[in-house]
Amino acid sequence: MRLLRDTKGLSQPVTTMILLVIPVMLTSGVVMYAYQIIGSQAEMEILIISNQHIWVYNDGASFAALQIDNVGGKDVLIDEIQIRGVEAPWSTIHYFRSTLISIDALNCPIASGNDWSMFEYTPGNSTEFIQANGDLTLPSGYTLVIYIEHPDNIRLEDIGASVSISVITKNARYEVLCIVQTAD
Repeated sequence: MRLLRDTKGLSQPVTTMILLVIPVMLTSGVVMYAYQIIGSQAEMEILIISNQHIWVYNDGASFAALQIDNVGGKDVLIDEIQIRGVEAPWSTIHYFRSTLISIDALNCPIASGNDWSMFEYTPGNSTEFIQANGDLTLPSGYTLVIYIEHPDNIRLEDIGASVSISVITKNARYEVLCIVQTAD
C-alpha cells in the first residue's frame, strides 16, 4: 500500500497562527458588543419622583409639590407636568434646581400667596424659586423641586382621593399617585 507522503498541507506555524487569530477576532467582537450595551445603559434616562403632595385649603386654594431626581446618565427635558390628566400651565409652576439633595418633606405653601423669591420649601431650608416659562431641563445628577399653584382640577371634595401626577419627557412618562390632603 502506498503512503500519502506526497500530499501537501498547511505548515505548523500557519496552523498555529490560524488557531490564535480566529479566537482573538471572535473575542474582540464580543467585547465591542458588550461595550455598546454598557455604553447605552450608562446614558439611560432615569427619573425618581418622590415627596409628592397635593394640599387643599378650606377656601379652595390648592397646591401640588414634588421632587424629581435625575439619577440616569442623561440630561432630561421635562415637556409637561399633569395633575389628574390635566396639563399644568407653566405660569403656575415654580421650581428650584440643585445637585442631588435628600429632602425629608416639603412644606405646604400659604393659601393667601407666597413670596417665591425666598420660599421655605422644607423645614429650615429657604431658597429662591423660579417661575417656569417653558420646558424644564434637568441635568444628570440634579434635583428639581416643583410647586404648582392651583392645579385646575383639584377641589375641596378631593381630600382623601388618590390623584395621579405625571411628568412627561421626550422619551418617557413618569407617573406617581398622591392622596390629596387638607392644608388647614
